[in-house]
Amino acid sequence: MLGTGAAAPTFTLSQLGGGEVSDPWRDGPLVLAFFKTSCPVCRMSAPMMQAMAESGARVVAIGEDPPAELEEFAGEEGLAVPILTEPVPYPVSDAYDLDTVPSLFLVDRDGTVLDTTVSWDRVGWNRLSTAAGGAEVSHDGDGRPPQRPG
Repeated sequence: MLGTGAAAPTFTLSQLGGGEVSDPWRDGPLVLAFFKTSCPVCRMSAPMMQAMAESGARVVAIGEDPPAELEEFAGEEGLAVPILTEPVPYPVSDAYDLDTVPSLFLVDRDGTVLDTTVSWDRVGWNRLSTAAGGAEVSHDGDGRPPQRPG
């Protein structure tokens, strides 16, 4: 997985609803959240991705699925963040050296990776959310485990 301090690989991907998005961090720091609709941990953490965005963090999700599957997933999970679709063979995921989804990257305006977290890790998700200008998204007693591998 691409580490802290690395330059975020540039990319252009199609956005659900139309258009293309290139290097979305150029508009300011954000959390890039890679996911797959068939991943149970991605499904469990999708509401936390939305909570992150609703609390003030900029979040852009990158789904490793066809647009129709991503739209269905977003509807089922109430996910209203911008969702980009990455086609097989997943060149952007490869450029970010992903092994697991979900994987999150906090990327600064200049394209520097400031922080990362893999799978569901409450401490990591809260750390990225607050660093991106949002609030903590998970707490003891909210029905989610502290950690869950993806």
